[in-house]
Amino acid sequence: MGEPFRSRIFRDDLLQGKVIVISGAGTGLGRETALEMIRLGATVVGCGRRVEPLAETAGLAEGLPGAFEHEGLDIRDDEKVDRFFDGVMERHGRIDTLVNNAGGQFLSPAEAISPKGFRTVIELNVTGTWLMTHAAATKAFIPQNEGAVLSVTLSPHNGMPGMVHSGAARAAVENMTKTLATEWARYGIRTCAIAAGQFATDTFVNKYPKEIVESVHESIPLGRVGESEEVAWLLAFLASEAGAFHSGSVITLDGGRDNWFGSWPPAAMVGDSGEPPAEARK
Repeated sequence: MGEPFRSRIFRDDLLQGKVIVISGAGTGLGRETALEMIRLGATVVGCGRRVEPLAETAGLAEGLPGAFEHEGLDIRDDEKVDRFFDGVMERHGRIDTLVNNAGGQFLSPAEAISPKGFRTVIELNVTGTWLMTHAAATKAFIPQNEGAVLSVTLSPHNGMPGMVHSGAARAAVENMTKTLATEWARYGIRTCAIAAGQFATDTFVNKYPKEIVESVHESIPLGRVGESEEVAWLLAFLASEAGAFHSGSVITLDGGRDNWFGSWPPAAMVGDSGEPPAEARK
């Protein structure tokens, strides 16, 4: 979507001079967010557990107005997280925004999730997010008296069978977001969570069961899954001056799925004409 060297939505230099850290920047939503912010002039420092996808993102970023740096990082390792942020601060002297995009889960009936599997999801999505957030705050945001933490979570919020571990983890991050928005406001720190629904990422299209991929749009009132660019645009807005009064919010981006399952009205309520039956209109 859009020209390769320019954003379709924002003015060219919207994030000029900004230093933005994005976890999970090698694939999916994280990669597209990194590329959009680089198009807008930002210096993006991407991290992830695997360096190969990050290198691919770097190749896509060549020639764009901003810059892309990257390094491998396990966000669950507090010492490595500290060294990562020390390095960013040594090179750039400040950080403007942290995007907590890294995460992971697997589909499984609740009764089949092992203790190790549950801990792994919690450690990645909750502990890792906390370590990144805490390091960014203590090493950059609090000393410079400003900064933003944008954490990607999940929608819908009304329970996700097969994803109890991830649902619990993302609920914890959303509560963390609300708490820190209050506690760290005195340091000029904003925190928001973006509850993303179903998006056509490579992981979703190629690794989820075919039955889910082919039918999930039927559960979304807008009748389609989202595109990665649509998350990137929201995150870019929140990282810009236009987002300066957004804090403590959980912004749901899911085509209306959080409010209702499927289209309206249901097929059983309408006739061949697409209108409700006469008795329902009385």
